[in-house]
Amino acid sequence: MNLSIVIPLLNEEESLGELYSWIERVLTAERLSYEVLFIDDGSTDSSWSIVEALAARDSRVRGVRFRSNYGKSAALYCGFERAEGEVVITMDADLQDSPDEIPSLYRMITEEGYDMVSGWKRRRHDPKSKTLPSKFFNATCRWASGIKLHDFNCGLKAYRQKVVKSIEVYGEMHRYIPILAKKAGFGRIGEKEVTHYARRYGVSKYGWERLLKGYLDLVTVMFVSKYGRSPMYFFGGAGTLMFLVGFVSTLWIVVEKFTLGRPLTNQPLFYLGLVAIMLGVMLFLAGFLGELINRNAPERNHYFIDEEILCK
Repeated sequence: MNLSIVIPLLNEEESLGELYSWIERVLTAERLSYEVLFIDDGSTDSSWSIVEALAARDSRVRGVRFRSNYGKSAALYCGFERAEGEVVITMDADLQDSPDEIPSLYRMITEEGYDMVSGWKRRRHDPKSKTLPSKFFNATCRWASGIKLHDFNCGLKAYRQKVVKSIEVYGEMHRYIPILAKKAGFGRIGEKEVTHYARRYGVSKYGWERLLKGYLDLVTVMFVSKYGRSPMYFFGGAGTLMFLVGFVSTLWIVVEKFTLGRPLTNQPLFYLGLVAIMLGVMLFLAGFLGELINRNAPERNHYFIDEEILCK
């Protein structure tokens, strides 16, 4: 199978039929074999009934329905788990992403050798309240990750199947799939400018709270990417440095007391030194506990193997 198209959705009853007809028309013209996976993230309208009707009419349509709203990352995870196509495409269900982009994204993976291609909505049909924070957010992601993408959060992306089978998307981590892919060893990450349409039906499902969650998740994914397998390198290093600073400061104050007769209790540096020593010990113990937890984790020796040659 050439393509798996994963479409998370939440209350998009007006657009689903039109979206699938558009996808069907484009991919039939390209003569590509495909499947479409609709992941209903707890819709309260008739979205699921429409997915059922599409599946009854066309065997290439499959669907998953959540009992509650778990978020876009959970929907993508379930879609990735079930995808069988050589190339996996993700797109939103609100008709703001164009299925006309799918063939060129497919060719960038299969012919140009990219592991992942992210869409770039250069011209967005969204209010300033969404576009301005998005620009700042993307600039921060580029600086923190070193991945030169203009739009990390674009829903229209293409992946080699190996990529989606090697990453785990949870929480709000769908914004950072390029970072997760790079961490998994997939360094050929490309970008394609895509058409972005104004929303015709329904309302946006994202509020201001996503900004705070987004930055907290960015800190998490960057930390885990660098220190996930060796937490002692971070906590132990910081703890050792803090302990040494506190120990030297305290020792200096004690030496001054015996040589110059200065009282210990009148010098704030003495108390700061003691606090630094205690914080250093606590940080070191945190790293030690992290190593113990990591040692007993079932996936501690899980590595991403690209190819293997076996003896005959």
